[in-house]
Amino acid sequence: MAEISFEEINKVYPNGFQAIHQLSLEIADKEFLVLVGPSGCGKSTALRMIAGLEDITSGTLRIGDRVVNDVEPKKRDIAMVFQNYALYPHMTVEQNIGFSLRLAKVPKAEIKERVAEAARILELTEQLDKRPNQLSGGQRQRVAMGRAIVREPSAFLMDEPLSNLDAKLRVQMRAEIARLQHELEVTTVYVTHDQVEAMTMGDRVAVLKDGYLQQVDTPQNLYDRPENVFVAAFIGSPSMNLFEGRIDGSTVWVGDHQIGLPDAVFDSRPGLRAYEGEAVIVGVRPEDLEDAALAPDAVATVSSTVELVEALGSEIIVHFNLNATTVDAGDPDAVEEISADVNTVGRFDPRSRAAVGEPVTVAVEVAHLHFFDPESRLSIWN
Repeated sequence: MAEISFEEINKVYPNGFQAIHQLSLEIADKEFLVLVGPSGCGKSTALRMIAGLEDITSGTLRIGDRVVNDVEPKKRDIAMVFQNYALYPHMTVEQNIGFSLRLAKVPKAEIKERVAEAARILELTEQLDKRPNQLSGGQRQRVAMGRAIVREPSAFLMDEPLSNLDAKLRVQMRAEIARLQHELEVTTVYVTHDQVEAMTMGDRVAVLKDGYLQQVDTPQNLYDRPENVFVAAFIGSPSMNLFEGRIDGSTVWVGDHQIGLPDAVFDSRPGLRAYEGEAVIVGVRPEDLEDAALAPDAVATVSSTVELVEALGSEIIVHFNLNATTVDAGDPDAVEEISADVNTVGRFDPRSRAAVGEPVTVAVEVAHLHFFDPESRLSIWN
């Protein structure tokens, strides 16, 4: 087992493009750390540097107590699982799983024992004599995992291993991978662009954007206390609603809506008092907006007209316009608004009678509002 340490790592390609900027990150022994961010943020580059598949321009990379900047990939004692499983079609599952051990000239009896144990853990015992084309996508992913497990490495590196699976199978496999990692207690670095995957699997999650580390924390802390606008919007689905606002005494103006702020809001964010009369960015998560008809004790409400309703059974997603100026979170992968008439998303109880074209009064969970400085785009706390 091993810790992995990035110490002020930079990666600059020959054409001058800098993919990683001063990355410093400590990954603890046995930890499951997820690297997440939009396309081109540098997460796969960081993973490939651990594997030795990308050179490091400057800085120090350690695996355990060993500096590995110039160590060959095969000597780093890591196992990598890619989104493309790269199984040998002419080999059986047993042969695929044990291939690296045969290359390493491990005794046959030991290979058989280690393959059998990996197959047991991954529930592949009944599939050992089959070839990859006889397996489902999920089974092929398990074979790729088995090939990594039998090596008994110091660390697993996983680069979007579930992206080729359908939605239902992805949910099943991410639970299996998380269970497997905790059972094996192997340090794991997992790359994904899917923030739901990141939140449900990682002990901690590191969010990257444009090669810069934005924040690393537990999933719940990322959700509750994002350090900046980008993290706030990237973590959570649907994404946080972000608006230009202005603090006016004990209220905040969002467009032409005035929302009262109880003392508890200022007590939890003392730095907000310094913004009296100043512009702020106001964030509200869809789950903190509710049909006011179902929230009779709401402290604050806003009114609008329903533009779209998505019924999901356990909840309904309601789209409407708050007549306020929205703020771009800076996510290049963000889906564009449905139309110019829609800038706000609420996650309502399925009992709501919200209907397209009808007026709606929306209750705002004021205690859960987020506030950011419009210049630095950092969260306002102290």
